[in-house]
Formats: sequence, C-alpha cells, structure tokens
Amino acid sequence: MTPSPLMVGFDLDMTLIDSRPGIRAAFLVLAAETGATIDTDLVVSRLGPPLEQEIAHWFPADQVAATAARYREIYPSYAITPTLAMPGARESVEAIRALGGRTMVVTAKYEPNAKLHLAHLGIEPDVVAGDLWAEQKAVALKEHGATVYVGDHVGDVRGAQAANAVSVGVTTGPCDADELRGAGADVVLASLTELPAWLEAYAKSRF
Repeated sequence: MTPSPLMVGFDLDMTLIDSRPGIRAAFLVLAAETGATIDTDLVVSRLGPPLEQEIAHWFPADQVAATAARYREIYPSYAITPTLAMPGARESVEAIRALGGRTMVVTAKYEPNAKLHLAHLGIEPDVVAGDLWAEQKAVALKEHGATVYVGDHVGDVRGAQAANAVSVGVTTGPCDADELRGAGADVVLASLTELPAWLEAYAKSRF
C-alpha cells in the first residue's frame, strides 16, 4: 500500500521564525499609545498562545478585543522587518520539497501578518492557516492531510495529537524538552537544523 503524500505542518513563532524582536517592538508601540505598563521581555518569553491571552495580562477585560485589534493594525509597520528566520527553517522546507512533500504553516497568529512574515523571509509553504491554537490546529492539519506537525509549544503537541499527526517538538521556544515529551511529543529536536535528517529517515520508514 502506497502511503499518502508527505505533508508537514509547522508552527510559526519560535519554530520557523524568531519573532521576539518584532513582537517586542510592536508591544512597545502599543504601550506608548495606551500608557499601559507592559513587560515586553516577559511577553516574548511565552509566545505561542493567542494574542488575546497575552493582552489580557496588561489590559482590563473590556479592552482586550479593541487592544488586540489595534496591535494587529500596527504590527506590519513594526514587527515584520526585525524578525528573523530560525536556523534551519528554509533548509527544512526545502528538504520536504526534495522528498516530494508539501508544507503548511498552522499558527495562532493573525493570518495576514503570518503571511507577511513568510513573504518577507522568503519562506514559501504551500498552505498558511492562521488564528488556530492548540487542538484547533487539527482542523487545518486534517483538512490538508498533514502527517507531521512541528512546533515549539505544548499547545503544538496537542494540535498534532488531535490531528493524529507525528508530533515533532523543537526546543527553540518557551517549552523545554521535558515539557514537550511530557505533553506527548513523539520526537524532540534541539532545533530545525536537525529536522532534514530526521525527515529523510521518517520518509524512508513510510515505505
């Protein structure tokens, strides 16, 4: 029986891209506009969950939706240029294509801003799905037949599990190897630089 085509999903922040400089810059602008006190170092130490969860730490509940909307408005002007590709990001996407596979990005980030990041960095997945967190990511992963999902957060592990995809954790974000394994990650890598070799072995094991 021939296996289904290889489709690998990736989280975005701290998996494919190091968005900490850009997110810090956007939150500094937001703080200046609103007069709020925001610990931007703390903000960028816990990236992963939806924006509204972070905004709720710094603003009253009745201001969260409007503040999040304003953050998304200013984001393109301040957060795209400072953001860098994570080591191994481009090589991992290329390795999947070399294996005849396809790639997708599934992220909690606002989808238009996610696409701006990828375009700026020259990373070209076949599919981008935004505004999805944890188990919600399984909706897009299942729709496109993802067999592997790569992420840096325990929420990514839960998303992979809900989609019955192999969960690959990378320790480049807020969760360490023990946390990722404890959440049920099938594989834990130090970074995406280790992913191409793992993918080659995984692809061979499917036949």
